Amino acid sequence: MINNDVLRSIRYMLDLGDNRVIDIIKLADADFNIEQADVQAFLKKDEDEGYAECSDAVLARFLNGLVFYYRGKDESLPPRPVEKRITNNVVLKKLRVAFELKDLDMHQVFEDAGFPVSRPELSALFRQPDHKNFRLCGDQLLRNFLKGLTLRMRGT
Repeated sequence: MINNDVLRSIRYMLDLGDNRVIDIIKLADADFNIEQADVQAFLKKDEDEGYAECSDAVLARFLNGLVFYYRGKDESLPPRPVEKRITNNVVLKKLRVAFELKDLDMHQVFEDAGFPVSRPELSALFRQPDHKNFRLCGDQLLRNFLKGLTLRMRGT
């Protein structure tokens, strides 16, 4: 999925304002420079004037910040390196960690979206890329996960 769509979807799901998005990014990296105008440009439709593409660096920090926002930050541990490349699998994994979703919760989220996923299919999404049973998370799968998670967070 396009990073802007992921950011837009999560922002809607959690009903976050522009300043809250910036705060969450700063949780992951206080030195990262981002302005409110940048966030507003990321949230515009691609045909709108002033649209800007959300980079992997921004989305990675936002997802890491979400984990810290919901789970807390352990200051005794060294900071984790920021992912250079954000894939649908990384987005799925970060959201799973941030919202403390177990396998049953994940299956329920997909069910709620009307897109049931089998156990082996779900576990294949979280394997290491070099594992023989690893499976790439497609756009449709991530879109349905975000839809189901939105239903869970905001209600119907």
